[in-house]
Amino acid sequence: MPDSHALPAKQYVIAPPKQAAIAVEGSEAVFPVRRIWCVGRNYADHAREMGHDPDREPPFFFQKPSDAVMPNHSTIPYPPMTKDFQHEIELVVCIGKGGKNIPLEKALDHVYGYAVGLDMTRRDLQTQAKNMGRPWEPGKGFDQSAPVSAIVPAAKCGHPTKGAIWVKVNGAVKQKGDLNQHIWQIDETISFLSQYVSIEPGDIIMMGTPAGVGPVAAGEKVEGHIDGVGDLTVTYVAA
Repeated sequence: MPDSHALPAKQYVIAPPKQAAIAVEGSEAVFPVRRIWCVGRNYADHAREMGHDPDREPPFFFQKPSDAVMPNHSTIPYPPMTKDFQHEIELVVCIGKGGKNIPLEKALDHVYGYAVGLDMTRRDLQTQAKNMGRPWEPGKGFDQSAPVSAIVPAAKCGHPTKGAIWVKVNGAVKQKGDLNQHIWQIDETISFLSQYVSIEPGDIIMMGTPAGVGPVAAGEKVEGHIDGVGDLTVTYVAA
């Protein structure tokens, strides 16, 4: 039987899905997205506001589908089945070189670049899932739930370890923190995750959010910023 990954398009029983991709700053090229890994509770103040102990425990991860990514300046329909839709501003790490069991000192060699992202969350569905001991996907992994700015290559911006990160809703600051508040730093996160899965080119890692998460309503504009990385703006409209 032929390798399914090598089949020409005419042999698929349905049309293959469109490749999800993120723009690259200053280039006509795009970054293909393979998987979206999200680090949970990676800021102590956010862990506290969610009712958890911020002590440095091993990181944990959840996923969003690759086609949840949305480009900068998108107008996005307000998602269904929620009455508590919330913003979470995050640094996005874009993997350019694969590996497993990656040593800490080599981890940053695997990064292609960085972007600004929003881990949009149907908080009521996430909370319900937590209370019932069920997976988070309905609250986290829904359609269009990961707006991402254009990627800045690491060759241009370096590897950010500090700098302001904030989000505004309709011009009012709602979240504000600093990248130096990450409980698990970029290199530690990559090294840790690579012990459990083979990290591959096209994977992105959303690095967690500072305190101040809160609601977004239809008709509101969300603006995110990370020093040295860029800006992200999206608008939500009634479905």
